[in-house]
Amino acid sequence: MTDAVLLSDPRFFRHRPPGISGGYHPERPERLEAARAAIERSELSFAPVEPRPATDEELERVHDPRFIARLRDLAGTEGYIDADTYVGAESIAIAELAAGGTVALVDAILDGPHRRGVALVRPPGHHAKPDHAMGFCLLNNVAIAAAHARARGLSRVAIVDWDVHHGNGTQDAFVDDPSVLYVSTHQFPFYPGTGAVMETGEGEGKGYTVNLPLTAGGGDGVYRAAFERVILPVLDEYAPELVLVSAGFDASARDPLAEMTLSADAFGWMAKALRQVADKSAEGRIALVLEGGYDLVALESGLLAATRGIIEGTATDIAREPDSDDVARAGKVARAAWRSVD
Repeated sequence: MTDAVLLSDPRFFRHRPPGISGGYHPERPERLEAARAAIERSELSFAPVEPRPATDEELERVHDPRFIARLRDLAGTEGYIDADTYVGAESIAIAELAAGGTVALVDAILDGPHRRGVALVRPPGHHAKPDHAMGFCLLNNVAIAAAHARARGLSRVAIVDWDVHHGNGTQDAFVDDPSVLYVSTHQFPFYPGTGAVMETGEGEGKGYTVNLPLTAGGGDGVYRAAFERVILPVLDEYAPELVLVSAGFDASARDPLAEMTLSADAFGWMAKALRQVADKSAEGRIALVLEGGYDLVALESGLLAATRGIIEGTATDIAREPDSDDVARAGKVARAAWRSVD
């Protein structure tokens, strides 16, 4: 019997840019074709998860009811919420389906016997703030799923966000909440302008936001150093009961919107490392949830490697870069809250 579940549905193709034929936008339906191709190439066996719309209760654990109402007022319309973020005629319904589907995936993992999962959802979510949409994102899929896991009784949920952009929406959702650890690697300075190393949470959540802002041009070695010196020690000390990965693939060297230089192998290495964390403290419970990634070749190859990393526990080794000023700064800040960081 398969140990993994997959959320994939043709309705996610229906989130399309405005216009009769849909104008070009980086967050386009073809991304889902590349993601599905990665799953097919993996030749792994998955049990399917049927998506369903998120309930009001699930949405309101993260988003302001007034924002949800404003978003639903846009149903059936086409246009741009801001310079980057569009809604097509079916986008609001599809966003609610993506959020609810991610919750359903987490339910399947928590209920067992499955322990690992992959969610191929659109639109992405990690920029969606509690009170507004932005950055190609309408509803925050991962944050909604994490809050749902907490509502089901989990005490500690970890979100690891390796998208090249900082997940400002996810950070805001849990900024004062120690029951959800948010860890992000991202190009910096860069959109959306948040994620500085000193952003570590507020109030009771102080220390439970761990940002690793990385200078443009960083590659496999810098990310490995970030994981080995900061991220993995923090996760081991936190001992999450569920690991959620905001899995963007736009830190790839091929991506047109960013300037990092990751190989596909790096995504597999990071995924395998996070699987080991989940095996240690979370009974193996881990899910990859699709975020960004705008070069289709890089998206397919990166997701293929990451999927094998969390499902099979296999990955190609990557270079190690012991000296990184960015990682050293992040480690110095993290040590204030986490004894395990050297």
